[in-house]
Amino acid sequence: MAIKSVSIRIEQEMLDKIAYVADYEGRSVNSHVLVLIRENIKAFEEANGVIEGNINPDVNVKPTRKQ
Repeated sequence: MAIKSVSIRIEQEMLDKIAYVADYEGRSVNSHVLVLIRENIKAFEEANGVIEGNINPDVNVKPTRKQ
């Protein structure tokens, strides 16, 4: 699976808050954003059906370090 990067524009306050949450969960901001995306995809598929294709959102998401 090819890994792509995406740039986003984000207000400093929002970045600071997501960084706080990510740190609390024991993740980097990048890993935390991937977790949020994975959860969003899962919720979408539960409500609307599975997205067809060879897409596995669990790939490239590190588990939390907080145990």
